[in-house]
Amino acid sequence: MRNSEVWVVATTIATAATAASAAISDRLGIGAAIIERVMVYAFRVRALGIDYGRRRIGLALSDPTGMLARPWKTITATGAPARVAAALAAEIDALVSEADGLSTIALGYPRRLSGEANEQTRAVEAIAEQLRTLVRVPIVLQDERLSSQEAERLLARREKDWRKRKPLLDAASAAVILQDYLDSRSSHTPIHSKDEDL
Repeated sequence: MRNSEVWVVATTIATAATAASAAISDRLGIGAAIIERVMVYAFRVRALGIDYGRRRIGLALSDPTGMLARPWKTITATGAPARVAAALAAEIDALVSEADGLSTIALGYPRRLSGEANEQTRAVEAIAEQLRTLVRVPIVLQDERLSSQEAERLLARREKDWRKRKPLLDAASAAVILQDYLDSRSSHTPIHSKDEDL
């Protein structure tokens, strides 16, 4: 069974199990939110963050629980969106085939601080469109405003020499984008409230 098939089966099981969590909680006397949270974490696998630039593309990976992002590597951006998407698809296929798999791609979505499109927005949309035809992993456009500044700030804590920081910046920006996505996703996971009976 391929990883993509395993993901479909796992997602189906997780959906059914989540729907049944209320019945299980009634029977076992455990809060439904706790059961749902355990089921969500049980089926999470890695996510990939992408920071597209005209010259370089930063990549970041989460840990297998899908909780923490870390810079992974930088690849060269060359050619039209179809060519860039093909290069990214090769990286994604390699990750999918690994034991930890890949559940989601968070592609940095550039916009102005006002929320309006900028000169990079259309390029990222074109790459996302091409990439969706090449891979089966879901792609999320994640707001990347100020991600480069945040990455630069984090890198400057460890490395004072900007010449040494520069080659690390793209992957670090991808990690900021990915962590923002992971944090927003986990904030939607139900949390057991103090008022809920266990």
